[in-house]
Amino acid sequence: MIEVTSTEFAKRFSQYRLAAHRQPVAVTHHSRITEVLVSKEDFDEYMRLKSLMTRTLPVTDLSEEAVRALSEAEMDSRHEALNALLDE
Repeated sequence: MIEVTSTEFAKRFSQYRLAAHRQPVAVTHHSRITEVLVSKEDFDEYMRLKSLMTRTLPVTDLSEEAVRALSEAEMDSRHEALNALLDE
């Protein structure tokens, strides 16, 4: 990853825009990375992977109906062998 100050990035934007096609360009401000410029292909891959992430909700965000349904849910009998793992 290339690391460059925000001033340098602004002066040579075109150069760093092209460089981002080969590797990410980290832009710093007061010695801290504040932005990262990546190629469209890298961004698309990031968004694809992000969409695959598991999403969770706190129980407090669920409706009473959803909480009740979850508490009453039963595992399919085909997975009965997994119950033995809980007893260990």
